[in-house]
Amino acid sequence: MASMTKEQFSGLVFQYERLVYTICFQLVRDAAAAEDLTQETFLSAYLHRDGIPEGYERQWLGRIAANKAKDHLQSAWNRRTVLPGEEELARGLAPPAEEVALRRSRAADARAAIEGLKEPYRQVCRLCLLEERSPEEAALALGRPVKTVYTQLTRGKRLLREILERGET
Repeated sequence: MASMTKEQFSGLVFQYERLVYTICFQLVRDAAAAEDLTQETFLSAYLHRDGIPEGYERQWLGRIAANKAKDHLQSAWNRRTVLPGEEELARGLAPPAEEVALRRSRAADARAAIEGLKEPYRQVCRLCLLEERSPEEAALALGRPVKTVYTQLTRGKRLLREILERGET
């Protein structure tokens, strides 16, 4: 498609906003996340608007929406951590002082292991694991593609797991 004007793109958003939201919601099952993913979809589409295949706008937007939702689900799964004692905290029971001290020691070990990683894993793991930023935010901060940050985060986590299992901090 020839270069699309802002008005033409606005018309595309108006026409397909509901479809994109529905695709996102069907995959993530969370209204707020679906709204965010809808915005991300149209932002991505706007940035790549010159690549919209004429006559296939609906399918193109649907594919972007599905990919955004799948990336979101994958990142939510990868960021999910279960700490020892979370079950007790959920029931309102405080963990014993020894367990709190052990957790703090483990957190310090993890922080030291992250700081000891080689690049590009150190920056990505610091942003995503210590500062609790999303991979999308880390990609923006580092000026890297989101897919690259996801790959570096996955590899960094694998390296951290190996370091912590060997007790090399």
